[in-house]
Amino acid sequence: MMNNSLSQNSIYIESDDEDEKDLNKGEGEGYDSDSSNYSGENPPQRKPSSYNISWPQSYRHSIDLYSSVPSPNLGFLGTPSLTRLSSSFLSTSLTRRHTPEALHSATKPLIQPTEEEQHKHSSHALLPPLPRRSSSLIKDSKVSHEGPISSHCSFGQAVLNGINCLCGVGILSTPYAAQQGGWVGLSILFIFALISFYTGMLLRSCLDSEPGIETYPDIGQAAFGTTGRIVISIVLYVELYACCIEYIILESDNLSSLFPNASLNLGGIELNSHILFALIATLAVLPTVWLRDLSILSYISAGGVIASILVVLCLFWAGVEEVGFQSKGTTLNLTTFPVAVGLYGYCYSGHAVFPNIYTSMANPNQFPAVLLTCFGICTLLYAGAAVMGYTMFGEAILSQFTLNMPHDLVASKIAVWTTVVNPFTKYALTISPVAMSLEELIPSDHAKSYLYSIFIRTGLVVSTLIIGLSVPFFGLLMSLIGSLLTMLVTLILPCVCFLRILKGKVTQLQAVLCITIITVGSVSAVFGTYSALSEIVKSLSG
Repeated sequence: MMNNSLSQNSIYIESDDEDEKDLNKGEGEGYDSDSSNYSGENPPQRKPSSYNISWPQSYRHSIDLYSSVPSPNLGFLGTPSLTRLSSSFLSTSLTRRHTPEALHSATKPLIQPTEEEQHKHSSHALLPPLPRRSSSLIKDSKVSHEGPISSHCSFGQAVLNGINCLCGVGILSTPYAAQQGGWVGLSILFIFALISFYTGMLLRSCLDSEPGIETYPDIGQAAFGTTGRIVISIVLYVELYACCIEYIILESDNLSSLFPNASLNLGGIELNSHILFALIATLAVLPTVWLRDLSILSYISAGGVIASILVVLCLFWAGVEEVGFQSKGTTLNLTTFPVAVGLYGYCYSGHAVFPNIYTSMANPNQFPAVLLTCFGICTLLYAGAAVMGYTMFGEAILSQFTLNMPHDLVASKIAVWTTVVNPFTKYALTISPVAMSLEELIPSDHAKSYLYSIFIRTGLVVSTLIIGLSVPFFGLLMSLIGSLLTMLVTLILPCVCFLRILKGKVTQLQAVLCITIITVGSVSAVFGTYSALSEIVKSLSG
């Protein structure tokens, strides 16, 4: 979704009367929004030191920003201050029960006005100085990086959070996945949807197994200690980093399709349209990555849900108006079937966020319905795009169906520009969890220097550009991510952690299901990774 680099000076949220009321209510009533298993406990009794002292401590906060869709009830009308505007964005976004990282500031008296003025800064400040990094986050923190606790996630907002994370750029490649696997391969999409729903429920069981477990890394720590926490965190961060590489390739492909003749000569070095637009996209997102307060970007990125629906509608519009749906396609394509498996797997890479959504809900008992709704809506969008795209363009379908759409159609222009604009709001939110985790490793005597953070974030952005230009194959790279990383995060690790944490309470049926899913995930990961890598090597050498 902590290190004290996020506590005192990073993000300050100005408390209003409603926030203070909610905070006092939370302190006095034992946090009624907790799940039924823990409703009678007070937060200070939830083992605050168990799961928040190991790296990465910034995971919860960064993933909350990455995954949150702010509530329609913004509460900012009539507020002149931009700081309060940004505050209201974040205070109504994905909120949660008090995590161990925020316990101390939640149990202290409300901050005095003089302290508020001391810590307040503009929500658009570029990387303010980082406070000292040490294990004294809970002991010394004066201002919680989360800000005042506001109302918890409703059912509708939890569904939007889930869809916003699940239904991303993967939808552009579902027709390509249908072409790679054939019509029979489309069944993999529905099978993965069912399995992913079940493993999402397994994560919930792990979260409920004991107080203090609130994130995916916490689950790894509960199952395998600090090593498990670090390994799972690295896998999750690599997956996010790889998504940023996809964004760069996406921008390059779509912009170069709009302006194929664009080029630039720099000191005798000729930059074609693909390289030029990849460079421009990188320069455009770089300043957003430097921002410490990403709450407004989090609000704008909620348009990702609308963007996904819009591009599918534009695809249908193009099919009805001009292209038609005449292609019959192939029944089964065994040669590239593993590539399709990886592409379909990538479509359900939202499990890193599900624990955050669950622990943020006002009524955690609604979590199964939230998952079911998210997977149902996303699967319908994926399947609809796959069927329409494959029947429209057949074997000629490219890795992104927007590249196949006729350029002279209004629907095509809307789809392409929607695809181009959306990653600009999501790039910074996606790379920031990775950057924050690396910033935790800055030595304490240098932690206050914002230059270190700028170097880290700039280096990450530049590296995604270099890799994106080196391996400019959107579909194949997505298949590799889906096979190697998503299979771990979505299928294998939830089952392994569930069996480890609840080993004495697992039924025989649950054990059989988990072992079966682990086997399916492992086989899919091996064959999918090998096939994707083989195709990438072939494309590079060809």
